[in-house]
Amino acid sequence: MAPPTLPSTLTPTLTLTPTPLTPESFSPFGTAITSPLSRDITTPPPASTLSTIATPPPVLANQSTALKYSPISPLLDTYNTSPSGTPSSARMSMFSCFPRKLRPSPQHTNEKNSGATNKTRELFDVHILERHPYTTQTFIPIDLSSQTVAGGAEEPVYLVIVAPSMKGTTAIAKGENGEDVTVRDPPDLNRLRAFVARGNTAVTYAAGTWHAPMVVVGRRRVDFVVVQFVNGVEGEDCQEVVFGEGVVVEVESGVDREGSRGEGERGRLAKL
Repeated sequence: MAPPTLPSTLTPTLTLTPTPLTPESFSPFGTAITSPLSRDITTPPPASTLSTIATPPPVLANQSTALKYSPISPLLDTYNTSPSGTPSSARMSMFSCFPRKLRPSPQHTNEKNSGATNKTRELFDVHILERHPYTTQTFIPIDLSSQTVAGGAEEPVYLVIVAPSMKGTTAIAKGENGEDVTVRDPPDLNRLRAFVARGNTAVTYAAGTWHAPMVVVGRRRVDFVVVQFVNGVEGEDCQEVVFGEGVVVEVESGVDREGSRGEGERGRLAKL
């Protein structure tokens, strides 16, 4: 079944510049998972310093050759509150996400013609959002470096595009045959946010968070291990809405596209 289309009155004209995905910036929408240790640390720190590394602090494991952080992200299952009450089960999947097609930014074309900038700007048009109302959903990239260039080639990035729900409200959308469809807790597109990440960060969407399907930007695909709960009931595992033109994300090389932080700026794991 095709997702319903939100009315144009709920679709703003909006251009977003993505910012780095960090535990602090993403906390209203879920959890950004990243190591609090800099890449050059090759031995476990002293036990007396563990309380300063993260909250909750890690513990020594594997004969004191590893640090165990737990928990780092919620695994939430609220299917017992779903209309059908159908029990769920944990599901681990893999999504092989191929690069999205971007279009040139008209502003960049004008600047390039005038010689004002050498930076590359491209646009990704957002037309669909989805949410999982009764489960968290975690995307863990594999075979993706945190570095701008790896193996002599530029590494891709991925965009995390999210919107809060307008809780307690409904919107009348249109179905594929023009029928009215009631969307409960629709996305607030005026408060849409975009984040950019590399291979040093995984992301957990909180239950009910509206988000775009995964967006990979670069020259090769990115594989993600995805962890969530499912019960197999249509409309309970996943809800989708589509909307018209006007919402775009601008990707600019050399600014926030790298989505990485300096070694001295690495955030701590979110307190759960």
